[in-house]
Amino acid sequence: MTTPLLPKLQSLPATLPVEGAVRIELEEGIPIFRASSAVQTRIEALLSKQQEFQLNPDEEQELDRYEEIDDYLSFLNRYVRNLFQTQAVKVIFESSAR
Repeated sequence: MTTPLLPKLQSLPATLPVEGAVRIELEEGIPIFRASSAVQTRIEALLSKQQEFQLNPDEEQELDRYEEIDDYLSFLNRYVRNLFQTQAVKVIFESSAR
């Protein structure tokens, strides 16, 4: 199995908290990385404002950075999920070969 390269983030939003920006949840024993409630609230505020008004350039850039982080976490979650599935298949295959 080829290990995919993690996407490189250009920068982080200035409003991203240094601590508590990401939370980890377990789904069927697999760790899933999600944006914290505080980060989600900020993203929702930007999206809400964007629907009513035009965001200023700093807000547009901030929203773009959050989108990059979301893509990064999605990639990481897919990779971790696939890794667990590959290991599970390998264990089943080895058990049936005995």
